[in-house]
Amino acid sequence: MTKCISLHRNTITTMSMDPIRFTKMHGISNDYIYINCMNGQPDCPPQLSIEMSDRHTGVGGDGIILICPSEIADFKMRIFNADGSEAKMCGNGSRCVGKYVYDNGLTDKTRVTLETLSGIKVLDLHIRDGKVDGVTVDMGEPELFPKNIPVSFDGESMIDELVVADDREYRLTAVSMGNPHGVIFVDDPDLLRLEEIGPGLECHPMWPDRANIEFASVLSADEISMRVWERGSGETMACGTGACATAVAAVLNGLTDRRVTVHLRGGDLLIEWRPDDNHVYMTGGATTVFEGTYYIKR
Repeated sequence: MTKCISLHRNTITTMSMDPIRFTKMHGISNDYIYINCMNGQPDCPPQLSIEMSDRHTGVGGDGIILICPSEIADFKMRIFNADGSEAKMCGNGSRCVGKYVYDNGLTDKTRVTLETLSGIKVLDLHIRDGKVDGVTVDMGEPELFPKNIPVSFDGESMIDELVVADDREYRLTAVSMGNPHGVIFVDDPDLLRLEEIGPGLECHPMWPDRANIEFASVLSADEISMRVWERGSGETMACGTGACATAVAAVLNGLTDRRVTVHLRGGDLLIEWRPDDNHVYMTGGATTVFEGTYYIKR
């Protein structure tokens, strides 16, 4: 235990602190704080995520990801958003977990299975000079049945349906890639004020568990530009499951081919929805930024 002097609400206080080792990583700028929990995890991960994710008083990130042992896969991933809520799946996060476990010697496999709350994902690691340079993730089949997304809608699927939020009208396609997504095609995502329209769509009553909202523009049959409003985090630089959901929605609406490059604010992802197995495959980079020690209040 260490004594630490901290400035809080303009008052200098002495706090008892416990250290947590962490690694800051990002997948095309979708940044999380990764904690090795192979020998035990910290208490109260939701509160820890709120504290560590704060970009002014913490490490800063879209949340924390715990890398844990698994009884059914090589590793297990738990994801907590910046608001403390637990997410089922994170595509960019899964790629970073693949890089972490290989680069840090936790495995020598180049095909790794990862347990998540949305099932087991298979990661194919691309190695260059002894380190992971990129990862292809088998994201599984997209879920289109409304009850399973979940979204309140009568019908077999919700494709290009009219939705009203905050007195604005949108055409929305609902897809789950292990977490719920609402995809809206627009002329130019960069012209939108997501901080104004994102919360109303994320928390719309049609979503029992809230949802991630994607605003996308089709550039060609194999290119899409996208911005994302993530539930629990607000606008983020990228979202892997969101890119997958957007690619699926574009095919369902007859706008693109099944293999597309999705341009996000943080970088590009290659997404392919293969007809042979109905699985969505996501390929992209993973980057280690820095390592450090965080002292939590005891």
